[in-house]
Amino acid sequence: MTDSILDALDPADAQRVLAGGNALTLPQGWSPIAAGTPADKAYLITEGEVSVRKGGVEIATLGPGAVVGEAAIVNRTLRSATVVALTPLTVVHFTSERLEELADQVPAFGAALRAAAAGRVAGR
Repeated sequence: MTDSILDALDPADAQRVLAGGNALTLPQGWSPIAAGTPADKAYLITEGEVSVRKGGVEIATLGPGAVVGEAAIVNRTLRSATVVALTPLTVVHFTSERLEELADQVPAFGAALRAAAAGRVAGR
């Protein structure tokens, strides 16, 4: 599990980020991110747990406060992993454009996204 990306933000900025996307519920077993696909969206998990898989092998389990899909957006690459819901999920969905806007408008969020993406590329 990971720490919440929102921990790096003051409460007003955290609320701004949460309000900047669309709240969705996703069923267990759903795969919102697939390896090899374009970086067109990201999700902030607010409830539930996902498995991050490369080549069918689980490399991480993430839960509330984690963002998935951000690394490909930040690094302007195709997806490097597949994400599968281990439980029903409540998430905040961001288009790539909206995520980039929020990263510019809320500097602490932008820094947290870049740090998360760098950690994922480094395998942390």
